[in-house]
Amino acid sequence: MPRRGDAGVALLEVLVALGIVSAAGLAAVTLLGAGLRAEHDARLRERTLAAQERVLAATTLLTRAELDQRIGSQEIGEFVVRIQRPERTLYRIAIGLKAAHVEDLVTVVYRGDVP
Repeated sequence: MPRRGDAGVALLEVLVALGIVSAAGLAAVTLLGAGLRAEHDARLRERTLAAQERVLAATTLLTRAELDQRIGSQEIGEFVVRIQRPERTLYRIAIGLKAAHVEDLVTVVYRGDVP
């Protein structure tokens, strides 16, 4: 036969345990949400870089005369393409997002002198 003072202790223990399990569940759901957002952001960034890579590949195939015509910054869709000529036969091509003002992909191509 339980004593009169012990009757409320079991209920209190159950409530404390329920509070601990609830806090752990809330933390797990929060971490899951953060992980899903990070995964979505990574997929979006991967798609953006793939599109930038296609634009960079197309730009590197341009001839010397075509590159000379495009020296400076041009907007291509959501990207900004910057072409510079640091030396007579070298062209620096950089691509970034318009909104970010950061160069994501950069390459240097050589175009020899035309005889």
